Amino acid sequence: MSISNNDILQMAEIVSREKELDKEIIFSAIEAALATAIKKLYPEEIEVRVNIHRNSGKYDTYRIWDVIDDAEEIVCDDRQISLSKARTSYPQLNVGDQIEEMMQEQEVKFGRIAAQAAKQVIMQKVREAKRQQIADRYQGRVGELVSGLVRRVDHGNAILDLGDAEAVLPKNGMIAREVLRPGDRIRALLKLIDTEAKGPQLILTRVAPEFLIKLFKLEVPEVDEGVIEILGAARDPGSRSKIAVKSNDSTIDPVGACVGIRGSRVQSVSNEIAGEKVDIIVHSENLGEFVIQALAPAEIETIYIDDSKQSMDVVVTEENLSRAIGRGGQNVRLASELTGWELNLMSEEEALIKQEEEMQALARHFMTELDIDENVAVILAQENFTSLEEIAYVPKNELLEIEEFDAELVDELRSRARDCLLRTAYEGEDEGIPSEDLLNLEGMNPELAVALAKSGVRTSEDLAECSVDEVLEIVELTEEVAGKLIMTARAPWFNAD
Repeated sequence: MSISNNDILQMAEIVSREKELDKEIIFSAIEAALATAIKKLYPEEIEVRVNIHRNSGKYDTYRIWDVIDDAEEIVCDDRQISLSKARTSYPQLNVGDQIEEMMQEQEVKFGRIAAQAAKQVIMQKVREAKRQQIADRYQGRVGELVSGLVRRVDHGNAILDLGDAEAVLPKNGMIAREVLRPGDRIRALLKLIDTEAKGPQLILTRVAPEFLIKLFKLEVPEVDEGVIEILGAARDPGSRSKIAVKSNDSTIDPVGACVGIRGSRVQSVSNEIAGEKVDIIVHSENLGEFVIQALAPAEIETIYIDDSKQSMDVVVTEENLSRAIGRGGQNVRLASELTGWELNLMSEEEALIKQEEEMQALARHFMTELDIDENVAVILAQENFTSLEEIAYVPKNELLEIEEFDAELVDELRSRARDCLLRTAYEGEDEGIPSEDLLNLEGMNPELAVALAKSGVRTSEDLAECSVDEVLEIVELTEEVAGKLIMTARAPWFNAD
């Protein structure tokens, strides 16, 4: 069986119309199939390119050689040629170029197997082109909701018909214990377009927090209009979730708007996600209040915030502890995800034990660094001093308010703390160490010198070249004090004159 010029034109026309693809894509697929068939007519491992004339259906066949460097070993004589040999006929060629020579015109005859192989090549190219077309159309919709019918479930993955495309809902994107059957209509979030698969694939998810937010946007007009904002969501898909909401209109209750009349809006969302229960929490700029809301229904006694570790110790009564933790730790885990802070729940007794251990560790630190006795160190810890910086730089009267301390002891503690901080700076990187002339400058003190040095002002000469505004950006001083320091640093300039 041979393929005529007319057959080629008819095939391009019919397939293009049926698959709704550009005719050029079909011609390219046919060219690839013809090239594959022609290569099989030769015993050598040749490379071939076919070019179909779009108007007549006639095609030309070209044999291709890759031009390689003379120093390279020719692996395949049938497809490679050295640069020196190629230039005997084509002087302008360079390494990496290709030589194309038209082959003798011949009609390709297909046996049954060859015809089937050619058809497979064409259909594979068509499928790839169709997928790419769909991927291009959906590229701008990543992160949006889509709706489709479950066509089949294959190896745990659901294949959805979106109407104009097919998408994959992988097993890890499905809600746990949710049973999907062919014919079910569901919504999902277009998570990404996978270009690594055999042709681009639309990948969906129903477990992402963003999916929950999009569902509320669909069900609650105030959210879609921006009157109410959903500032975050945390999910245990299919079981429980929490969302943080905020109203931009003081007359509208964000929780009530999201719940709806008799719970109609939140129920519609819950029904879409396999009955998942949704806690709607009012967002607060007050972090402690926000955490208390997020941990509801548990009642919170005290919260200790550690900014450096982005964590909080949350103290609850023994009766509220299990409620705050939730089944399998679900409540505290969701609250932690929603607030973005690590929440450590503990009973009042556990909190006291931890505070005592931390106080003892802090007292030992003060004893070591300041070379003081245990009684003084414990008092500092009990008075909530947590660092050497606080002892060195807090207003003197705060230390004098401690009943057991007198002025002499306070001065000694502040002096030792400053010496220790300065010593630490010297042991650090060079750029954080002030020079002796800066330290000895009239009106200068160690902590100010260290702060300047850490910002690159390490010598009195550096300070002399600064403006008042530049110094004020580094340290908190009055313009008058900053100006005096700069003029003192500049004194050698005038003396030299």
